[in-house]
Amino acid sequence: MTAMEFSGRDAARALRRPTAHDDKYSRGVVGLRTGSARYPGAAVLGVEAAWRTGTGMVRYLGPQRAQDLVLQRRPETVTADGRVQAWVIGSGTDAAERDAAETAALRGILNGDLPVVVDAGALDLVPAASAPVIVTPHARELTRLREALGLASAAIGDDDEREAAALETAAAFGGVVLLKGAVTIVAAAGRSRRVSAGTPWLATAGTGDVLGGVLGAVVAGAVADGRDGLDDLTQCAAAAAWLHGAAGSRASQDSGADGGPLTALDVAEALPRVVASVLSDDRD
Repeated sequence: MTAMEFSGRDAARALRRPTAHDDKYSRGVVGLRTGSARYPGAAVLGVEAAWRTGTGMVRYLGPQRAQDLVLQRRPETVTADGRVQAWVIGSGTDAAERDAAETAALRGILNGDLPVVVDAGALDLVPAASAPVIVTPHARELTRLREALGLASAAIGDDDEREAAALETAAAFGGVVLLKGAVTIVAAAGRSRRVSAGTPWLATAGTGDVLGGVLGAVVAGAVADGRDGLDDLTQCAAAAAWLHGAAGSRASQDSGADGGPLTALDVAEALPRVVASVLSDDRD
């Protein structure tokens, strides 16, 4: 089976447009439990991306050093626990360095009712999760996740192999797999999409953390809008991948028509222009 290609118009339909009747809660609140003393920048990048995708509020819960950097960059971020409509966990963390208290907190999130975007250092907890889950691994992380789920090793060289592995993995835990790569594969419940918006310049440190923040914001908006089924979360994942890729392309083109180097923050800063553009195009 070959996945359907995802477009900017598809991405627009997954976004929640604000209305005159909205407040910060009705637009979606995303919570991030990301970053670590070793990798505090991941928290900054994810928070920045969530804000710039258009969420109503961002709550950040994490180590003090990361929290200080988040507030320095984005002082509007709320650092107290409270109501959220989606979570992002694991970015910038290492399971080998996680203490018992943090493991318990993450397990609590993963056994709740809200959708959870799971990356990097929290992927090992996915097999025991009962919440709706979207995982965002790269190829090596997918291999480790498959091992944790008791799945056989699989070839993940070309896009067809990657798609098959993503579909099998999604079926094993009943959620959504967003397999990062030059072509991103989004798979769930026997269906998959391919997202090829992007640029090779996106292969740089921190862009995965940006993707997590984008996805958390899109999911929170969907939940606030009453869209939280598996099909909805699959569309959210594909939309986030498309927006992230398009923002990377736009940031790269700021260096010239043929593209050039970018940083993860460049990608986050390009997101408002991309979101505005796809929403405008969808009205045509």
